Amino acid sequence: MSLIVSEQKPTVAVIGLGRMGSAMARRFHGAGYDLTLWNRDQSKAGSIASETGSKVSLSAAEAASGADIVLTSLADDSALEDVYLGPDGIVAGIKPGSVAVDTSTVHPRTVIKIGEAVDGAGAGLIDCPVSGSVSTVESGMLTVMAGGDPALISRVEPLFDAIAKSVIRVGGRGAGAACKLAVNGLVHGLNVALSEALVLAEKAGVDREKAYEVFSSGAGGAPFVEYKRNAYLHPEAAAVAFTLDLVAKDLDLITRLGSEVGAPMDQATTGLDIVNRAIESGLADRDLSAIAVFLRGEKG
Repeated sequence: MSLIVSEQKPTVAVIGLGRMGSAMARRFHGAGYDLTLWNRDQSKAGSIASETGSKVSLSAAEAASGADIVLTSLADDSALEDVYLGPDGIVAGIKPGSVAVDTSTVHPRTVIKIGEAVDGAGAGLIDCPVSGSVSTVESGMLTVMAGGDPALISRVEPLFDAIAKSVIRVGGRGAGAACKLAVNGLVHGLNVALSEALVLAEKAGVDREKAYEVFSSGAGGAPFVEYKRNAYLHPEAAAVAFTLDLVAKDLDLITRLGSEVGAPMDQATTGLDIVNRAIESGLADRDLSAIAVFLRGEKG
């Protein structure tokens, strides 16, 4: 594969402009990258373009055709396959020698499938999902889990300087996706455990803020506990960082991968059941911390 060598910053297409994709696009613009944007809902692309002066493409293929790096941030496996493999998708337009970087949370098998198609177009793909949320993007403190060709990872690491504190190379293509599911299994497990502990303390007569102070100060005081403090203490005003319907999507992928590789996922299976019941109560669009709201017996 021929490599594109330039002293200038590479041109970047950002495809998928949800909360995370939009935040990353803003950071890349602030770091001086020339951006092209595309989103299935074109109003989102137009909104970010008006802020950044970036170009908006009419299709994913068009966006990819002019970019040295094509970064995708999409909701699920179906969206990823459609945006890469559809008739107006990335594979139809990507330049030979460019690099596609997928940051979505999807099954490793999906990453491998689209990666083979990108290879066939003369480009390369690495899976680089991230650990963190919108506020972590905005502070440039994400953790990137990079899977794939080390040479391709090296080429895109300068781009990650705008959004991440570290890039951890976790293995071959698909390893990034697998590691992201493992990380999210841990985070979603913490979320349910913290929700249960807080509601237990409250129903036993302990003040919510006092209980939370104890949690954050003790052995269980992981960074997640402190990061989500305001969301748990003031659920009525909690900003949506990650919706419960996306938590359910993640846990479904996590439990499926566990079954496929022979890893027991009893806690994740129980967590998925709790999340699904919270969604059924009307909390699908609420922040993941709303599990505590559900356990208190409140409705969406």
